[in-house]
Amino acid sequence: MKVLDLACCQNHVFEGWFASEEDFQSQRERLLIECPVCGTASVSKKLSAPRLNLTGFASDETAPAQATVAVAGAEQTLQAAWMTMARRVLASTDDVGERFAEEARKIHYGESKERGIRGQASRAETESLIEEGIAVMQFPLPQALKGPLQ
Repeated sequence: MKVLDLACCQNHVFEGWFASEEDFQSQRERLLIECPVCGTASVSKKLSAPRLNLTGFASDETAPAQATVAVAGAEQTLQAAWMTMARRVLASTDDVGERFAEEARKIHYGESKERGIRGQASRAETESLIEEGIAVMQFPLPQALKGPLQ
C-alpha cells in the first residue's frame, strides 16, 4: 500500500492510498481522484520524504524550513475547519436541489416551515432573492462529501 501526499490545482493538500504507483497513475488518468475540498480532478503527487536529517545546520538556517512547515500546518488547519463546516452544513440542511429559490421564498414568506436548506440557484435567481431581502450564501460542497464518508 502506498500512501501519497497529493495536491489539487488550488493547492489543497490531501492524502491518498493506492495499491501501487501504477494504480495511482491509472486512477489519475481516468479522473477518479478528486480533491476532497473543491472536487477538482486536477491532482498531482507532491514530493514527500519520510524523514529529513537536518542535524548540523545552524538554527538560523532552519528557520525558513520551520516557517514553511508552519504555513503548511495553517493551511491544513483551514482545510480541516472548512471540511468540518461543510459536513455540518450537509447534516443540518435539507437538499432542495433546483427548487432552492422557490423554497427559500416559501420559507421567507411563511408558506413553508422554517428550516435550513441548500440547493442550486442561478445568478439571476440569487440576485432576485437578495433584492427581496432573503439572505443566501454560496457555499460550494465537494462532490466527495455528497456520498458516503469513510
